Amino acid sequence: MKNITVIGTGYVGLVSGAGLSDFGNQVICADIDESKIRLLKAGKIPIFEPGLKEVVDRNIKSNRLSFTTDVSKAVRDSEVIFIGVGTPEGKNGEADLSVVFSVAETIGNNLNTYKIICTKSTVPIGTGEKIISIINKYKKNDIDFDYVSNPEFLREGAAVQDFLIPNRIVLGATSEKSFRIMQDVYRPLYINETPIVYTNVSTAEMIKYASNAFLALKLSYINEIANLCEAVGADVHIVAKAMGNDGRISPKFLHPGPGFGGSCFPKDTKALLSLSKELNEPMNTVVAAIATNARQKVRMVDKLFNLMGDEIKGKTIAVLGLSFKQMTDDVRESASIKMIQSILDKDGIVKAYDPVASDNMKMIFPDIEYYSNWQEAVNNVDAVVIMTEWHEFRGLDLVELKQLVKTPIILDTRNVLSIKDLVSLDFKFDNVGRRVLK
Repeated sequence: MKNITVIGTGYVGLVSGAGLSDFGNQVICADIDESKIRLLKAGKIPIFEPGLKEVVDRNIKSNRLSFTTDVSKAVRDSEVIFIGVGTPEGKNGEADLSVVFSVAETIGNNLNTYKIICTKSTVPIGTGEKIISIINKYKKNDIDFDYVSNPEFLREGAAVQDFLIPNRIVLGATSEKSFRIMQDVYRPLYINETPIVYTNVSTAEMIKYASNAFLALKLSYINEIANLCEAVGADVHIVAKAMGNDGRISPKFLHPGPGFGGSCFPKDTKALLSLSKELNEPMNTVVAAIATNARQKVRMVDKLFNLMGDEIKGKTIAVLGLSFKQMTDDVRESASIKMIQSILDKDGIVKAYDPVASDNMKMIFPDIEYYSNWQEAVNNVDAVVIMTEWHEFRGLDLVELKQLVKTPIILDTRNVLSIKDLVSLDFKFDNVGRRVLK
């Protein structure tokens, strides 16, 4: 087992650090954000991720996991350095790599023995070469190092399981030696015969973007099929199920909804598109997926306004679900943002509820009303919109809901409610790809 430093304590860094320590490695999670490290040292997790606290607590107790703001010392004290910092979207859709490059400079300044520098952050193809160049520029001696691209494939809400029981490990290594050491880092997975892809750095970087872009394409495709189903009277759920039974297609990511969001798909598709433009190699399918996703979010707004007869001014709408999907508090690129902003632009009033994401949405919309349960949020409203597929919304008591609202109007953008029950209770409703509005 190895002495490891993971730089960055966001979704990628913290889950990776906790998971690597659970594999038996000695791990330091380092971050310059003092507030995050203070929370972690106090036993608190700064993000909502099911199962993460248990893994963190277990490895702190076993003295395999620790936290620090002294990034330089952590680099000097470790054999393998993972870069797990954010790469947000830049002004023109490209990935902003400023933090990654700053970390590379810190590593170069503190390179005191042979180390493996391993990037977990999602970075454009060619970034590995730039990181190697920066480390070489700032290192103060002839000490050797190797570089590895080890992209993450973590789904928010299932990140712990995805790290501990992955479909595959991708290692884009600059040497056979570094590959063998990384095998040892992931030894519990290796001995369990988890597929390990050994390739070069640029191929590993491309695998990450190609995977996320393909899933984004799949989501956009099923949303367009859902919209067509509405026009012809077909049921998208049955269509998707039959499609998924085909082994060439699989049922994953064939769930229609209000459009994808989160920290990965929107950013990664735009970054891939930015690279394609730079290299003059068109990615027409990715262009279409991005446009379709934006259109889907607008389509959900239009559905609500059609249900309400376009009379939004002064009306109150309950928005149930703020995170971009269930089991996370991440609201980045959430379809709820477009919905809320569109209601406010029409001088409507928003009452919002989410089991875990309200605090994050308050940073975007500090002046709307947030509630601690769905019953308070829907009380005396003119319409209800379900934007996130939280389990508690699947089990909504529609009889109670109808008693609480002023007007029985509901838009179910996640198809979690029973059409039969909505009809029997005389709701005016719409959904995605199952039936035209009633």
